[in-house]
Parts: sequence; structure tokens; C-alpha cells
Amino acid sequence: MTGPRGERRLVHRLITLLGLFAPIRAFGTVLLTQEQALKQMFPDADEVEPVSLLLAADQVARVKDELGGKWTLYAPAGKPGETTEHDSVTFFFARKQGRQTGVAMIEVQPGKWGPTKYVIALDMDGKVTNLALMSYIEQHGRPIATRRFLGQFIGKTSRSALQIGKDVDAVSGATIVSRATAFAVKKVIVLYETIY
Repeated sequence: MTGPRGERRLVHRLITLLGLFAPIRAFGTVLLTQEQALKQMFPDADEVEPVSLLLAADQVARVKDELGGKWTLYAPAGKPGETTEHDSVTFFFARKQGRQTGVAMIEVQPGKWGPTKYVIALDMDGKVTNLALMSYIEQHGRPIATRRFLGQFIGKTSRSALQIGKDVDAVSGATIVSRATAFAVKKVIVLYETIY
């Protein structure tokens, strides 16, 4: 490999090899603040009232039982596992003309590269009426913020499978965060039905 052509090939190979060992970058993106997220969930509400509750041990156990023994689908860094459950939750109840019209929760699930934060709205019967991605840390996470993906969850209830490949399609290249989204939706429904 002598001469200019051989040197170019050598440089090209070195650049390719260096690229294999370069760190993969994940980017954090904030799409919605809490105020913006709740306004998006309940655009016609007169007010949105937060209600924080301390969960009893039997409530936590029931929720985890419904979720296959897990509180989060993945441990941090996107590996299957268990993380510590929280003993309190906050529901946001929307009111219009003095009556409750919906409820939302903000749920965080670990993704492959970092936490993914959702807002998930339900009607008073526990059916999904709206949801949005509030923030994420992913390489290719933007497609999960689209209505095309999130719209699949509208109308889901506790009787829905809420599983990738069954009643929800994954985003290509973002399978872990797609599964975490389905789990987050199911968790919010289960928490609401367990407590209310």
C-alpha cells in the first residue's frame, strides 16, 4: 500500500475503525413542560387539580401483579430488571363546569439511553383519551413522539393487551422505548383502576 491511492485506503480504513469505537450519542429532548402537557391533554378544562396519594402496600402489590411483577419495564440503561417502586402517585383531574371530565398521570419509564417521560390521559372510566411524550433521551426517539405511534393507544382500556406485536406496532429502530410506552400506558390504567 504505497503511493497516494494506498495511503487513502489506509486512512479510510483507520477512520472506519475509529468510527466503530466512537461513543454512540444519545440526545435529551424536552417536548412539553408539565403545564403544556396538561393543557394538551385537557384543552377545554376550566381547571386541572393535582391529587397526590400515598399507596398502601397492598395497592402496590396489586399494581405490580397486574404488570407482571414489575414497576418499570426496564431498569435504567434499558435492561430488563426491577427498580424500586414509588409509594406515592399524583393524578391530575380535569374539571369543566365543576364536574370531573378526565384524569391524567405523568409517568416516567427508563429507556435504552435514559428516562422517557409521558403524560397519559384517561376518561373517568379508565379509557385512554390522549397521551404525549414530554421528554426523552434516545438516539432515534423522535418517531415515538408522533401521533402515528401514540395514536395507537387511544381507546385502550385495561382489557386491551397493550403489547408490542399484539395490539400495538413498534417504531422501527426504537423497540425498547416502544415497549416502555405500552408499559407506561398500561401502568397508568392499572394505577387508576386500582385506586379509583
